[in-house]
Amino acid sequence: MIEIDHLTKRYGSHTALSDLSLTVEPGQIYGFLGPNGAGKSTTMNIMTGCLAATEGTVRIDGYDIFEEPAKAKALIGYLPEQPPVYPDMTPLEYLDFVARAKGVDRSARQSQLDRAMEVTQIQGVKDRLIKNLSKGYKQRVGIAQALLGEPHVIILDEPTVGLDPIQIIEIRDLIQALGEEHTVILSSHILSEVRAVCRQIMILSRGRLVASDTPDNLEKLFAGTATLELTIKGGEEAVRAALAPFAEKLTCQPEEEGRLRVCLESQPSDELSERVFYACAGANLPILRMDQKKASLEDVFLELTAADPEQTEERTEPEAETDEAEEGGEEP
Repeated sequence: MIEIDHLTKRYGSHTALSDLSLTVEPGQIYGFLGPNGAGKSTTMNIMTGCLAATEGTVRIDGYDIFEEPAKAKALIGYLPEQPPVYPDMTPLEYLDFVARAKGVDRSARQSQLDRAMEVTQIQGVKDRLIKNLSKGYKQRVGIAQALLGEPHVIILDEPTVGLDPIQIIEIRDLIQALGEEHTVILSSHILSEVRAVCRQIMILSRGRLVASDTPDNLEKLFAGTATLELTIKGGEEAVRAALAPFAEKLTCQPEEEGRLRVCLESQPSDELSERVFYACAGANLPILRMDQKKASLEDVFLELTAADPEQTEERTEPEAETDEAEEGGEEP
């Protein structure tokens, strides 16, 4: 669906993207991660034809975004971090304007407007001025405009910035619904959100792609050692004898009432918890508690991007990324 080949973007001596290559397959929800200054917004702006590249190519369903921009852009719906809405228009007026600007045929225009408003659930506020809507509804209007023209790919840059917890859940559900009919690329700093919504994750660091896989596979790949924390009723000698075959490192700390707090480190294995359970059962050592620690998406992200120096880009540069959220209006 999207093929990025040796993409580079420079601003004078600053390299925002360095020889970036990646492929986005159809029918998936992709999470696009990276610290500020890693090149996420730069990449998305180039993918959508909003920014020129220094080197490299971007193809959308076979169309080169630089050589055939009209055909390539027609396949993409884009929501920037700040929704491109006109505050003195109503959502209906604004969406009609966007549909005309995108060249949606008159015969299909009304049906596309109705569908976009239905999917994003903004029918109830379609005749209110956008400036009077909450941040959550402004985001919904922004997503609705991205749906016009029936694009194959939806690109969302920080769609939940500045939203309250209820609005975040609503937008998350909306993104999952969009993923049933579109390829979705989602940029977010909220890793739990990406973990819950995305089926594939791409991590950028200093303008380079450093990881691309499913969340589960990334967590397994960076798991290192598996750690079990247990509370076992029994003597330390018996516990060590039972667990020694599985442990690279084993620590025991006595607790009250003949209990031991045990920390067992071993090579990652799907059967580790089961094997420990049966070993303790066979030795008549009741397990009162068992927790298995594993690498989280946060751990993976930090390990892959820890070497990044703190980068502060000028706000005047086109690719500047921001965590600042605009102030929302009143709830409708």
